[in-house]
Amino acid sequence: MVRQTKENAEITRQRIIEAAREAFLSRGVSRTSMEQIATQAGVTRGAIYWHFSNKTELFSAMREQVLLPLIDKMDDNLLIENSDDPLGQIGDFLYGTIQALNECAQTRQTFEIMMVKCEYVEELSQVLEQTLCNCERITKKIEQLYERAKAKGQLKPNDSPTILAMDTHLFFSGLMHLWVKDLDNKHYRSQATEIISNHINLRRK
Repeated sequence: MVRQTKENAEITRQRIIEAAREAFLSRGVSRTSMEQIATQAGVTRGAIYWHFSNKTELFSAMREQVLLPLIDKMDDNLLIENSDDPLGQIGDFLYGTIQALNECAQTRQTFEIMMVKCEYVEELSQVLEQTLCNCERITKKIEQLYERAKAKGQLKPNDSPTILAMDTHLFFSGLMHLWVKDLDNKHYRSQATEIISNHINLRRK
C-alpha cells in the first residue's frame, strides 16, 4: 500500500512537471501561474505545493530532468580513459546533445523554455546562478578531455586545455541558442553536425 502511494505520488509529480513544461512553452515562465499549471495537470494547487514549494522549485525540477542526463553522458565519456581520440569524445558529447534535441521533444521544449521563454529575474534569479554552476561543471569536464588530448599529442604545443574548454562551451552554448530559435530548420539545425565537426577539427594539430 505504501509502495503504491509512493508510485502514485511520483506519477502526479511527473504529471505536474509535464504540465508546467507545456504551460511555460505556450505562455512563458513569468506569465504562467501555479493555478494554470494545476489546471493543465488536472490537479489542485495544494497537490502542486505538496511536491514543489514554489514556481522556482518546479522550474528547476523540469530543467534538471533534462540537464542531469546530459551531464551523466559527459561523465560516461570521462570513464573511457584509454581512448585514442579524446577530441573525438568531446565531439561525441556535442553531437549527442544535438541528437537529444532532435529526437526528444521533452529535451527540445525544455531548452526552448530556458533559452527563449524565461526571464531570469526576481524569483528565478537564483535559477540563473544554478545554471552558471552547471555550465562550470560541464566546462571542467570538457577541460579534462582536452587535458587528455594534449597528453595524446592531439593539440598544438601552446594550446591551453582550460581556454579551449571555455571556448568550446561558449561556442556550443551559442550554437544551441541559435538551434533552438531556428524553428523552421532553415539556418542552423541542418548544419549543426558539420559546424561541430569543424570546431573539433580546428583544434587538431
